[in-house]
Amino acid sequence: VQLQASGGGLVQAGGSLRLSCTASKRTSSNNAVGWFRQAPGKERVFVAAISWRGGSTVYADSVKGRFTISRDNSKNIVYLQMNNLKHEDTAVYYCAVGRGSYPGQTDREYIYWGQGTEVTVSS
Repeated sequence: VQLQASGGGLVQAGGSLRLSCTASKRTSSNNAVGWFRQAPGKERVFVAAISWRGGSTVYADSVKGRFTISRDNSKNIVYLQMNNLKHEDTAVYYCAVGRGSYPGQTDREYIYWGQGTEVTVSS
């Protein structure tokens, strides 16, 4: 499975972006998908994840109420809508396909990773 993350860019604080993660195969429709991010000089951290049917979502505390993850399995796409962006949201965002259907929050629960899309939030 190959993943393509897109939608990143430069935005002012308070603005919005929508990231997309497109999978090359329908395999991802049976697996959870997660978003992680890595800020410059920091470790990669969990952002949000969604179960394979989309009925279960989980978010990092830092993005709750601002970010929304959703998926369209008919198109093999998972979205991350990011609203009210803050400077501390600046990072490279990665999407990943889980080993199973449960939306985990750790790297080891994901097997396929995209190349990342860069988000820069100016203060």
